[in-house]
Amino acid sequence: MEAETAPLAGTVLVTGAAGFIGFHVARRLLETGRTVLGLDNLNDYYDPGLKRARLEQLEPYDAFEFMQLDIANRAGMKRLFETRQLSSIVHLAAQAGVRYSIDHPHKYVDSNLVGFVNVLEGARLQDVRHLVFASSSSVYGANEDLPYSEEQSVDHPVSLYAATKRSDELMAHAYATLFELPVSGLRYFTVYGPWGRPDMAYYLFTEALFKGRTIALNNAGNMRRSFTFIDDAVSATMDVLAVPADRSPSWDPKLRTPCSSQAPFRILNVGASDSVELREFVRMLERITGQDAIVDHRPMPAGDVQATEADTARLRQVTSNRAHTGLEEGLRQFVEWYRDTVGVSAVCGDG
Repeated sequence: MEAETAPLAGTVLVTGAAGFIGFHVARRLLETGRTVLGLDNLNDYYDPGLKRARLEQLEPYDAFEFMQLDIANRAGMKRLFETRQLSSIVHLAAQAGVRYSIDHPHKYVDSNLVGFVNVLEGARLQDVRHLVFASSSSVYGANEDLPYSEEQSVDHPVSLYAATKRSDELMAHAYATLFELPVSGLRYFTVYGPWGRPDMAYYLFTEALFKGRTIALNNAGNMRRSFTFIDDAVSATMDVLAVPADRSPSWDPKLRTPCSSQAPFRILNVGASDSVELREFVRMLERITGQDAIVDHRPMPAGDVQATEADTARLRQVTSNRAHTGLEEGLRQFVEWYRDTVGVSAVCGDG
């Protein structure tokens, strides 16, 4: 373990608090007695109604406060950090989506680059105990050496989204070096589960199964993914937050590697150590939902990759985290939430 775990106290800023992972992280923090300031711009990348429904789950907590603000709003972010005292930051706000970035590049620059600099500046001025931010497995890009390890090169992104996330890692390292700011970047691998994003494949597939619609299966389903259940992703995030990044004891300026730094900085994979073919993934959903899939085979889209698989040895070394929910169990929990929240009877009648 790189540093001693210290008791957590003070207000935690969670950006993207109305988003999928941000909502779950905020709720877990509140359940453990933390005070949370949630930030989100409630944009319309997907249904803002879902984001508001997540916030409704957080409103009963007295220790929760929500602020609608775009992280790319420099003046607004400056006022926030000048008027609120924060102990730690979990930065999860971002413009997500690999394919969306092809046609909407400026949204990614605004949110993922400009917005992140605003967060880094605020963290520097506040001298926060720890900044934990979301990176992505997408940064591994054209790398085909599985499982993906933090030691590997990530210099060949295949989407603008991935490029912005890699840029975030580099900017975070610069701030950690210049200002002794403890920063941890988490490369999440395809997080899924209740309250998930409706643009994600598992959500779209489930919806299609219940509505009798066609499932678009890219590359004939001949693609593998590491799927990470939301509870496991949250547990890892919480464990990392409790252990501020420190200088690497193995740092050698003559033998620099992606996993060592002279700064209080680290990058960690957060994902399942196994992967599944998308064809089997669809069959799994068929068993759970009791519905037969209507499949439309499509070619591999631009910006996508053949396979992902996470090496999580460093995460276990830093936090001793071994949370792992089997994919079928995680999908069962998602489908149960979907039935209860979206309403299968309603969507089945939707045609």
